[in-house]
Amino acid sequence: MLKTLKKVWIIGGTSESREIVTLLVSRSIPCLVTVTTEAARSLYPPSPRLDIRTGRLTPDRLKEFLCRETIAAVVDASHPYASSISHHAIAISAQFKIPYLRYERPVLATEGEILVESFQELLAGDYLCDRRVLLTVGCKTLPLFQPWHDRATLFARVLPVVNSLEVAIAAGFSPHRLIALRPPLSGELEEALWRQWHIDLVVTKASGREGGEEIKRSVAAKLGIPLLVVARPSVSYPQQTANLEDVFAFCDRHLK
Repeated sequence: MLKTLKKVWIIGGTSESREIVTLLVSRSIPCLVTVTTEAARSLYPPSPRLDIRTGRLTPDRLKEFLCRETIAAVVDASHPYASSISHHAIAISAQFKIPYLRYERPVLATEGEILVESFQELLAGDYLCDRRVLLTVGCKTLPLFQPWHDRATLFARVLPVVNSLEVAIAAGFSPHRLIALRPPLSGELEEALWRQWHIDLVVTKASGREGGEEIKRSVAAKLGIPLLVVARPSVSYPQQTANLEDVFAFCDRHLK
């Protein structure tokens, strides 16, 4: 009987997950990556040691997934704001007694930005009142801003995919206040966009250097425009790292 090959489950969809997968497969670590969209498949290098699955993993599907696959370890490299999958993965990993490691992109140090702990705190305050606001927070949170269209002039940048545009339009954003571009943008393009729309407040997430946060900080400082940063969701990770070699050591240890 052939021995079933154990593998590492990578929760992907980010540039960091691509780096992790590239490193692991180059060192003969079998990986199974899960992503939510077909477009995210193109992030990863083709390899006989790599299996990619597409679709959202609900708690019920997670149980079925782990019962079916031979997962030896979990590396959570999901987006810092995709806290739902992280919570589910932590719980199901504990239930199945599978080692879990979070790869967390570093948080940039505070440099004079307006910081809020959550979108709820942002929307409960008067930060947006009578401002020309550029929202660079992803399409999922745009419905939260719908009640603010009569109190502020809101613009949004979304991903260049149909679903993102549909969500934004349903949230009350007219087409002339939307731009569809995949981040991160260059400083020159950020600056041109902010000037074109006469923006006087930019709202972003603490997505780190990979999410273009550093570029936004630079442009905000140059133009004298306030940058409001929404903190990452608080998640109690069993263990985490920002070092790729730590990820390899973790996977190598648990595949033996």
